[in-house]
Amino acid sequence: MRIALTRVILTVAALAVLAAPPIADACTGITLRAKDGSILFGRTMEWGSFDLHSRLIVIPRGHKFTSTLSDNKPGFSWTGQYGLVGIDGANKDLVLDGMNEKGLQVGLFYHPGTAEYQKFDPAQADKSMAPTDVGAYLLTTCDSIDQVRAAIAKIRVVPVVESTIGIVAPVHFLVTDPSGKSIVIEYLNGEARIFDAPLGVITNSPSYDWHETNLRNYINLSSVALPDKKIADLDFRPMGGGSGMIGLPGDFTPPSRFVRAVAFSASARPTADGPETVYEMFRILDNFNVPLGAAEAGGAAKMEGMRSSTLWTVCYDTKARKLYYHTMNNRRVREVQLDKIDFAGNSILHQPLDKAKSQDIEDVTPAK
Repeated sequence: MRIALTRVILTVAALAVLAAPPIADACTGITLRAKDGSILFGRTMEWGSFDLHSRLIVIPRGHKFTSTLSDNKPGFSWTGQYGLVGIDGANKDLVLDGMNEKGLQVGLFYHPGTAEYQKFDPAQADKSMAPTDVGAYLLTTCDSIDQVRAAIAKIRVVPVVESTIGIVAPVHFLVTDPSGKSIVIEYLNGEARIFDAPLGVITNSPSYDWHETNLRNYINLSSVALPDKKIADLDFRPMGGGSGMIGLPGDFTPPSRFVRAVAFSASARPTADGPETVYEMFRILDNFNVPLGAAEAGGAAKMEGMRSSTLWTVCYDTKARKLYYHTMNNRRVREVQLDKIDFAGNSILHQPLDKAKSQDIEDVTPAK
């Protein structure tokens, strides 16, 4: 009876796995602080459905924006006060992630099954914008968390189909400023919600407050090894290093990645300054890379040319105003210095993330 029941359970579990939708998104973001006060935010961009063809994007000061609503009707319009550097997607001026010249950073993260935007009211079209325009709006008009809160209160984020994916993009945002303050902006049950995010960590669904509550299930986790224990005449000790993290979830789901992101960032090694923290940022984020085999969603044809579901990984030093990144094609870290960019230009600039979609490998074979 027990064997038969076990077989039934395993069969149901297998069918559930086969019926589940493929993982298409698994982005993870973390924040690290250096001893000199530098605040760095970094994130992975996972998209297992197709290549987003992301580029570096530079938007100058004074650029005029108008959000496009359903049926190509114009929505909220604004003029950018600050220039920004970021990474776009789908060969569009769609800012998926970026930092402005004041050091404010905004990241867009997928939020499927949870995001529910404000209802569109034609009488308030001039205050309405598409979800995918929020990042550019905040980066070009704000220089602090306080300004971001005020800016969100001025707009309505309404359902607008994103042609790249054929649906309304379900997203939420993590915003960080150089002071170290972080917030998460979500649209839940048709209302804007802003959560303080002192941990500086974000993944995907469900809502941010749920993730924070779920952390209570893992308060036992520690970077300190478990102590030896004696039971009767037997001495027990951990099998090896890392015993304090026993119970850390290892799957690709958003709740599990959120717990790991908090555990790894909270136990990161101390770093003196921004440049040294960059090493620690990429070391931690490498734990969240998702292979194509675990995240296929678009079919072989759409994924042609992709080497990973983690398309790129980026790190922002909000104090030094520098952007660092590497891609699925080239693990070499590249740097963009915002203080060397002329944000007084007249047009948006784009640059490929990779000059060539290949790894630059140094041959260090000893000479004969």
